[in-house]
Amino acid sequence: MSEPNIRLECLRPAEKWSHPTGEEVREVLRMAGFSASVAAKSLGLGEGGGRTVRRWTGEDTNISYANWALLCDFAGLGQIWK
Repeated sequence: MSEPNIRLECLRPAEKWSHPTGEEVREVLRMAGFSASVAAKSLGLGEGGGRTVRRWTGEDTNISYANWALLCDFAGLGQIWK
């Protein structure tokens, strides 16, 4: 298995954080074993949440820090907010 391709500035506390690219969101989803719909359910995004996740991966909109931090934790990257 290859090393995750996620920039370190995406794994920092909110005040020093940079938004991840769609590719980085896809990588964290892969590491967590999540499809868009599973990620949406795990994040409590509600109906249509899978579409929201696809908008993040397609870079149509930026993922919020809170959702990114939770996905990183689900993927085993730790609690980046600490």
